Amino acid sequence: MLTQQVTDHYENPRNIGTIADADGSATVGSAASGEMLKLTLNVANGSIVAAKFRAFGCPTAIASGSILTELITGLPMLGAHKITATVLSEALGGLPSDKHRYAVYAEEVLKMAIADALSKSGLEVLPTK
Repeated sequence: MLTQQVTDHYENPRNIGTIADADGSATVGSAASGEMLKLTLNVANGSIVAAKFRAFGCPTAIASGSILTELITGLPMLGAHKITATVLSEALGGLPSDKHRYAVYAEEVLKMAIADALSKSGLEVLPTK
């Protein structure tokens, strides 16, 4: 059973798309496997000023990407880097154990996109795990 938050983010995804001139980007999974999450970020003065996602998969995959972009926009990269799969799952009202992997994918893609943004700017890259 999907929570109201998952249904809302699936039916009305926020920040869907791709930022063409992204400062950081990352992809987890692949469209060919049926499970993919891509995140693009724009960063200014060390903070995430815009985030967009693309997802292939079930409603939970789309909801995880959507809530991720809402939670990280406006945060300093270091603060966003601390967001975990558990935080994402809780923001969606809890995910069934067989769908928790989508929150894990969202955490992974976030950390990879932040690392990409930091490396492009010449700053120290944070650990991805």
